[in-house]
Amino acid sequence: MSLGSIPMRYRVKIDREQCMECMRCIDNCSYGVFREENGKIHIDSRNCTVCHRCISMCPRDAIDLHERPVDYRSHPLWTPEAREDIINQARGGKIILSGMGNAKPYPVIFDRLVLDACQVTNPSIDPLREPMELRTYIGKKPKQLHITKNEAGDLELETELSPNLKLDTPIMIGHMSYGAISLNAQLSLAKAAAKVGTYMGTGEGGLHEHLHPYQNNMIVQVASGRFGVDIDYLERGAAIEIKIGQGAKPGIGGHLPGEKVCADISCTRMIPQGSDAISPAPHHDIYSIEDLAQLVRSLKEATNWEKPVFVKIAAVHNTAAIAAGIARSSADAVVIDGFRGGTGAAPKVFRDNVGIPIEAAIASVDQKLHDQGIRNKLSVIASGGIRNSADIAKAIALGADAVYIGTAALVSMGCRVCGNCYRGLCPWGIATQREDLVQRLDPEIESEHVANLINSWTLELSEIMGAAGINSIESLRSNRSRLRGYMLDEGTLEVLEVKPVGA
Repeated sequence: MSLGSIPMRYRVKIDREQCMECMRCIDNCSYGVFREENGKIHIDSRNCTVCHRCISMCPRDAIDLHERPVDYRSHPLWTPEAREDIINQARGGKIILSGMGNAKPYPVIFDRLVLDACQVTNPSIDPLREPMELRTYIGKKPKQLHITKNEAGDLELETELSPNLKLDTPIMIGHMSYGAISLNAQLSLAKAAAKVGTYMGTGEGGLHEHLHPYQNNMIVQVASGRFGVDIDYLERGAAIEIKIGQGAKPGIGGHLPGEKVCADISCTRMIPQGSDAISPAPHHDIYSIEDLAQLVRSLKEATNWEKPVFVKIAAVHNTAAIAAGIARSSADAVVIDGFRGGTGAAPKVFRDNVGIPIEAAIASVDQKLHDQGIRNKLSVIASGGIRNSADIAKAIALGADAVYIGTAALVSMGCRVCGNCYRGLCPWGIATQREDLVQRLDPEIESEHVANLINSWTLELSEIMGAAGINSIESLRSNRSRLRGYMLDEGTLEVLEVKPVGA
């Protein structure tokens, strides 16, 4: 017996009086919601993913969209999502894939933290009149400096400094590989990073030759599949990142379907055209902190100890202990990816149920490194669900040195977070390799949008710091006294080491 159809998730309507039948909705929808028959536009609402491409391109605002026009009987446990997942798995017998970050309605800790501001007894600073220092250095710092005076009376620094990345803003762009996103999307991000004086990650898809002009602002990634990794790739990056885990899918690897591996991607990743690019769950040469330390040293040796090496891990229960082990290797920074971190494709069960929030992970890692007296040995980069400048200020106050943004950068290029990246049909030209869709994204225009976003967040960050009487990002880092928890339970406040409001 057939399971029958399930209720439509979305209903698309056209106001026929407003519609001028320009057919732009048909041209712009890559999911086949609209079609023309006998000069009229027909709609198949079941194909809609809420990408909003048709709505944004309609010149008459004639398209309307409603979520759940026909719903299930309400039930507190058996939600529509739970019922539909069961029906779909009963039909197909497969793992459900999903895109973007965790979609469960867990409380957002950032939203339950409030920032401090100066009043009467401690003066605030006006960023428009006084200099604010937002330059950020990522890498190992010496515990103390040894300075001597030479015969001419000049001071000389004797301490040998480790290579650091210099950022004009504590905001970087996270790793999104060529394959997961289009080359035009990567070009847009690279141009934006160069404009604002920050860095972006290549992801594990290699470094396309069109990105070589921006290599001084690129962090190359070495992941478990080792796609595209050779000495030329390592030497082109300003820094190297070893990817151990990803917040959206801790404990498992990645999979780029063969149909996405075109000739260009196969050259960049150094794999046969049309073959699946499968990243194993573990690195097959890393089964301990000692193994990881060996890979870090190998990469440093290969690049003459001239480049910082980062290690990226997913935020899980023992993140702090792992970070302390990483600090004792030759690594220069740890990247912690929270469970709201984005992804092009992940099993839904992992995306929504595995990992911990980035806020708790930052605080526990920062405190562990301070407790062990090794905070200077490692920079902390936070990623996974950074939505605005307030999130960045709170992440830094909890202990991060800098943040990676991913989804936010994509949204600034048009992404509507519809979560269908894994289908390769992104109508905004971002998460697709279909040439006609990729051409919709103009790197010159979109790089400007991404740069504007980072610049505006940087300005807001300086305003937040000024209001708190802080003129240097260094003074905000790990400064949890400038945070208060609102509507957070005692246990969470203890993990964050933040006092409740009023205290």
